[in-house]
Amino acid sequence: MYTLPKIERFNQNVLSKYQVYNSVFITLPFDSIDNTGVLLPLFSEVCEKGFKNEETPEQIVNFFSEKYLDNATEEQKIDIMFRFIQYIERQIVLFDAIEDAAFPVINNLEGRGSLRDVKENADAKDMKEELIEFLESFKVRTVLTAHPTQFYPGSVLGIITDLTNAIREDDLVKIKELLSQLGKTPFIQKEKPTPFDEAVSLTWYLENVFYQTMGEMVQYIQKNIFYGKNIDNSILNLGFWPGGDRDGNPFVTNEVSLKVADRLRSSVLKCYYKDIRNLKRKLTFSNVDNLITELEDKIYRSVFYSKGDIFITVDEMKSTLNQVKKIIIEQHQSLYLDDLNCLINKLNMFGFHFASLDIRQNSKIHKTVFEQVFPKFYFDLDDKQKLKAASEMKGNISPNDFEDDMTKSTLESVQTMKTIQEKNGESGSNRYIISNNESALDVMETLAMFRLSGWENPTVDIVPLFEIIEDLQKADLVMEELYTNDAYMQHLKNRGNRQTVMLGFSDGTKDGGYLMANWSIYKAKEKITAMSRKYGVSVIFFDGRGGPPARGGGKTHKFYASLGKNIENTAIQITVQGQTISSNFGTLDSCRYNIENLLSAGITNGLFSEQKNLLSDEEKLILDELANLGYKKYTDFKNHPKFIPYLEKMSTLKYYSKTNIGSRPAKRGKSDQLDFADLRAIPFVGSWSQLKQNVPGFFGVGSALKHFEETGNWEKVQHLYDTSLFFKTLLENSMMSLAKCFFPLTSYMKDDPEFGAFWQIIYNEFLETKRMLLKIAGHETLMENYPDGKASIDTREKIVIPLLAIQQYALQRIQELNASENPDENQVKIYEKIVTRSLFGNTNAARNSA
Repeated sequence: MYTLPKIERFNQNVLSKYQVYNSVFITLPFDSIDNTGVLLPLFSEVCEKGFKNEETPEQIVNFFSEKYLDNATEEQKIDIMFRFIQYIERQIVLFDAIEDAAFPVINNLEGRGSLRDVKENADAKDMKEELIEFLESFKVRTVLTAHPTQFYPGSVLGIITDLTNAIREDDLVKIKELLSQLGKTPFIQKEKPTPFDEAVSLTWYLENVFYQTMGEMVQYIQKNIFYGKNIDNSILNLGFWPGGDRDGNPFVTNEVSLKVADRLRSSVLKCYYKDIRNLKRKLTFSNVDNLITELEDKIYRSVFYSKGDIFITVDEMKSTLNQVKKIIIEQHQSLYLDDLNCLINKLNMFGFHFASLDIRQNSKIHKTVFEQVFPKFYFDLDDKQKLKAASEMKGNISPNDFEDDMTKSTLESVQTMKTIQEKNGESGSNRYIISNNESALDVMETLAMFRLSGWENPTVDIVPLFEIIEDLQKADLVMEELYTNDAYMQHLKNRGNRQTVMLGFSDGTKDGGYLMANWSIYKAKEKITAMSRKYGVSVIFFDGRGGPPARGGGKTHKFYASLGKNIENTAIQITVQGQTISSNFGTLDSCRYNIENLLSAGITNGLFSEQKNLLSDEEKLILDELANLGYKKYTDFKNHPKFIPYLEKMSTLKYYSKTNIGSRPAKRGKSDQLDFADLRAIPFVGSWSQLKQNVPGFFGVGSALKHFEETGNWEKVQHLYDTSLFFKTLLENSMMSLAKCFFPLTSYMKDDPEFGAFWQIIYNEFLETKRMLLKIAGHETLMENYPDGKASIDTREKIVIPLLAIQQYALQRIQELNASENPDENQVKIYEKIVTRSLFGNTNAARNSA
């Protein structure tokens, strides 16, 4: 049977259904006023026409009011705006659910990038043994973080799940019921979530999605690639940041870390308990049933009766399951062996920890802590002497020896990791990440802190995180200093001669612009790989990525498939956050599809791409030049005297802290003055996104490419685009950023006496980048080669145009009110509430940015 093209499948299964269900939705009465659903399509139409005619948001809202609201008062206008926001938020949820329901229809789950495709590829190339050997050491780790890039409360996530199932079954009665429930369910969190709340929200995905999906994937690999043999390597594993990420979050305490670790353990034990209950119904044979019953009882007591006591160990559980396996093979014709193997594989993967809780702290905090902890003579030494002294430090200090809260808490985190390892196993918490890592000393001093705390040979990996451009450029030299330090190399020897290095895409882009950040990370990986190989160390790269391309997101699997053999390929480790968790890993189908794509990207790069992905010296020089040109353009822009004032006065930046979506403050510093260095990447990128300007995803790209055009060297970049998957993926992701820009929304700013010229700089670079990217891709329109992705973006952007108009109208009104002699404080607060509320829908609508 002929399979329709992706775009036609999208139109049939997403667009058509959305039009039908949305028409049902807007007729549902949610309160005593039932005309909101009738007025919203009219307002959308007014917005569309108004922006086409270059009208301001204020003119659009006023025109709508005159024509359809019978010249409403300011209060009536505000009332209808709030009701429109409520409707649009829910339209986005409806679209999310329809896309989730259609996922397996639109995406071929058995096609390119799937495990089946990998196996068939290996079979065709007679590389079965090579594939087995590769999978005996390669790992994929997805690390869930609580970074606030999604605003759905748990109750709404539950409705999305139920709605997705009802849409998949075309159950109109159920759909109508759920849409009514959605209309009456609040989207706003009155209080900020605690780090523990965030952890509980994310364990839902672990229990309901990752547990089953990853179990099935490893089962497939064992049966079809390893032909039933045991896999000693945990190919897939999970990391976890809520409750462990202290960087800039004063609410993450050691008590919270312990509580989260306990929750992770009880969650995975509950999952095992359900599986064992199911097995018990099948394994009813003699010599087996009693073993399963005993196992069930011990796990039940460890989860439901326990106040932290565990009545069974991982090793005991493994031993019992392997005993059962032996009996059913020898005595019961391997009946239900697949079910049993699936549970054993899950136990090997998740242990009693479920996901490894990473602990992270900023090097700047460490510096203040170490001033109190290290001996006084230490601070009179030069850096070389300090490295030697830090290498020799040992002791048994207690956190209670110190009065300073931060010092106490930081030292206690060492004991916390020890406690978690005792209860959940070593994988429970065995990585300590240093944000803003600048030197080898940052790493050695952290290791010294562990040893001073009485942990002589810590079963913990110290992970430097290199973020800003300057640190990325010297990262290999930092690693060499560590590799030539005897004490550190002894530590690495104890850790299996493996070193994890984390690289920050988000802060790199914020610091150096799109091209420079991505190219600096690529070069850092190459240089760190060479340095690690020189000293016989196996390096693992852990990438701090966000959802949108401006924060290292976009087509990530293509990025990993594009890396050559000069970059170590023993693992793919990425952070997954906010709407990327729900959009890419929120359902069994999307989770399977995206993890398989990551796994297949590593296999493709390691086995099938041969020399294809290697960049020549000449190509590297071209990328150097492009990155430097882009960097200069972006740096000049960032240093513009209106850069910070524009973000403060014209964007939604200051409203992020009022949204109650994450436990972490919107910036690191405590001062009222906005300091660029303290500004977090999420509100920074998010503020540009709310303006529909997406600056971090493209600024400097057009100017860099234009230089090659003007100097008669265009064929060089064109050839690079045509032959390098890395460069092509980089520019395609930038195209995604451009496709989500909408400058008519803010074109009124070009006449602003203070910011008009600054707005024009942004718009000119947008036009130039769009022209250059269309030229290099040979396209008429952006994202031409991803028609279904483009259609999804276009539909979502169309849904939120009224929301954007309302947000900009509110921002304009705030400015007008504040400029008057006696501003009405209450009115200002109401409009500020509108801005904050509209943040929610705009951000949630961007879920396809990953």
